Amino acid sequence: MHLMGNDAVLFSVVLLSALSILSGRCKVLREVNGRFESLLKSCKLHYINPNQVVTFKNVIINNPGVAFPHGSQLQVRCRELGLYKLLGTASPRCLNGDWTSRLPSCVPTTFLTNFTEDAPPTILIKIPSGSASVEPAGYLAVFPGSTIHFECLYQRRVGAPEWTWTPSEKYLAGWAIAEEEKDLTYRLSIYYAKAQDSGTFTCATPRGITNSVVLHVVSITCDPISVRGIHLTVRVEGTRLGNKAIFHCPLGYLVSGAPNLTCQASGKWSADVPKCEPVQCPSLHAPGGLEEPHLQLEEHNNSYGGRAIFSCAWGYKLLGPPGLECEISGNWSGRLPKCLPVQCPPPVLPINGHLIQSESPGMDGERYAVGSLVQFACKGAHLLEGEASIICTETGFWSHPPPFCTHPPGRVNGGFETVLPGDPDNGLVMPTKFAYEPGDELQVSCNPGFESRMDQQRVRCLPDGRWDAPLPNCTSYDQI
Repeated sequence: MHLMGNDAVLFSVVLLSALSILSGRCKVLREVNGRFESLLKSCKLHYINPNQVVTFKNVIINNPGVAFPHGSQLQVRCRELGLYKLLGTASPRCLNGDWTSRLPSCVPTTFLTNFTEDAPPTILIKIPSGSASVEPAGYLAVFPGSTIHFECLYQRRVGAPEWTWTPSEKYLAGWAIAEEEKDLTYRLSIYYAKAQDSGTFTCATPRGITNSVVLHVVSITCDPISVRGIHLTVRVEGTRLGNKAIFHCPLGYLVSGAPNLTCQASGKWSADVPKCEPVQCPSLHAPGGLEEPHLQLEEHNNSYGGRAIFSCAWGYKLLGPPGLECEISGNWSGRLPKCLPVQCPPPVLPINGHLIQSESPGMDGERYAVGSLVQFACKGAHLLEGEASIICTETGFWSHPPPFCTHPPGRVNGGFETVLPGDPDNGLVMPTKFAYEPGDELQVSCNPGFESRMDQQRVRCLPDGRWDAPLPNCTSYDQI
């Protein structure tokens, strides 16, 4: 059978799919440069132990949740080489959505466990001369000619640990002689390290519990550091293995990236050259920047040294600092203030007086919101002196002091004035005045649920200062 063009491609797809099904391994296919390949799943790193350093292609992974394509291989080591012992596979690989092994763990050693006898021994690494680098794979890379001290920490009174190594060289090992070290430090020293010293160095406790350091002595140099940008400055120790490059930015800028780089055994620096980014605090204009609904921004500059000045909507007052400053850390100098409603205290009632109010706007319990209005009236024949109505202002104080209720006056200018007879029970007198002249009339308005038997009758002030009739009473509907 001879197929050409699209027919041949279609036949290939059908044939590949059939073979996959027959083998029990059905896979999704994609076309790449005219060829069909399996689509294999990526793997995610859900958690990174704070005591571990995870790298991928010489880049340190700081945030979990990153997806790695099929075939990716990680390098995992303990953050403090010798202070922790790595247990497990140091190089897990992603295979179609699954890691070939779980991430290893870092077990604390004697220095961290108060020298318990069931813990692996601590190995401290000291390089008094020369240079070295801890590599992503977890081994110690040392430049030739360096001096190395491997110090196994163990309590001498319990017993003596033992050093073993894989190189065929001979090394000096024994208890340190300095007073502050002699009871804890069992040291192995390598002077003028050379390639033949590469290998594994293991310290074992009297119980046989071990911890190891893998040493590679290699002559490696990295390319010179190239700094671009007007703000970034660098101090470079050198370009050979273990040398560091330390970066700085001027005031008002932060190093974006790794501030310190190390020349590694791969011949590359441990990270890319960083940049200087201007310090900026979180924008308060962004969604969620101002959680307080009544808080307002009068001024906003979120660069280093800039300020944010606040105010509150009408009827509210600030609780907290009226302004914040953007600090060198990229954080504001304090917490955002809050806006509390302005409230006036309950007004003082005059003696022989009471409040006339239907419903005060914004009244909260016995405190009054800004804009609340209260009205006063006097009982019986007392006269009101002062403001009959006062308002709660945005200062938290009433617009006027409360009025007074005084005794009625006597004869005025040879004539008479009729005084307010007072509100009846369950009702109000209208209109309310300090004094009434002859001919003025009053009418009673009863509260809901009450009725006056003489609702239509008006009471008139007589020329002699008396009312022409008593005020009608307000009687409950149930009693009528």
